[in-house]
Amino acid sequence: MSYRPEKNSIRDSIGEVLELFISKKSVDKMLLDKKGVINDKFYAKDINRSVLISSIDSYKLAQDRDIELDYGQLGENILIDYNPYRLKSGARIQIGEAILEISQNCTLCKSLTKIDNKLPKLLKDDRGIFAKVIKAGEIKKRDKIYLIKN
Repeated sequence: MSYRPEKNSIRDSIGEVLELFISKKSVDKMLLDKKGVINDKFYAKDINRSVLISSIDSYKLAQDRDIELDYGQLGENILIDYNPYRLKSGARIQIGEAILEISQNCTLCKSLTKIDNKLPKLLKDDRGIFAKVIKAGEIKKRDKIYLIKN
């Protein structure tokens, strides 16, 4: 059963899901519950960092600096075609059946130096955002993303 956005609480779609990853493995759909992405290596570790969302813009930024990345190499669970990095903590989005609340920007990750030494500094504020699951559900590739009005 798909959740339909309510007219009064959600505006038009702001983007869509391009790729999904569970522990860096590409999948067509994923299930989320209050502890995060089911079967992901970070499942139930830290509720406020249970889902990592990255934008295609991060990959374009790296590509513009001649750093080649395959989707998923930033460690994201959800890759989207919308840049969410300016969303404030507490903002809520709906993707598929799930509702996620932005909890924080992704912290600088030194493991990205394995790809390229310049990458951590380049993507300092543009690697991704963490979210926690407010409403469990399924997310699929090509699902629309809705910003929920507070």
